[in-house]
Amino acid sequence: MTTIDVTEQSLAETLEKNDIVFVDFWAAWCGPCRMFAPTYGAAAERHPDIVFAKVDTETEQALAAAASITSIPTLMAFKDKTLVFSQPGALNAAGLEEVVQGVKNLDLDKLRTDAARHQA
Repeated sequence: MTTIDVTEQSLAETLEKNDIVFVDFWAAWCGPCRMFAPTYGAAAERHPDIVFAKVDTETEQALAAAASITSIPTLMAFKDKTLVFSQPGALNAAGLEEVVQGVKNLDLDKLRTDAARHQA
């Protein structure tokens, strides 16, 4: 699968319909964003079971503001509609693969159970 462009209108539906969604917040004028794009695209090809979305912060300023984006590129990962990773900066291929595997292996039910037990 290749990357997809999402907008303020399509992001919620994308999160609703997919178990794991990565979102790259970027801009055309951003050098590190342009350097990260091929790495992100290659990861999308390697992991067709995951949605790799892109948000152009220039055209989707309201979405970038709602996501509290202050630095680009910023990578976010959602699992079962829950934000589980957010980090500014361009990752190299090995770093991105580590994040992908971490999100895939994340047991949200266990985390929720542990958090509830900790709060009690």
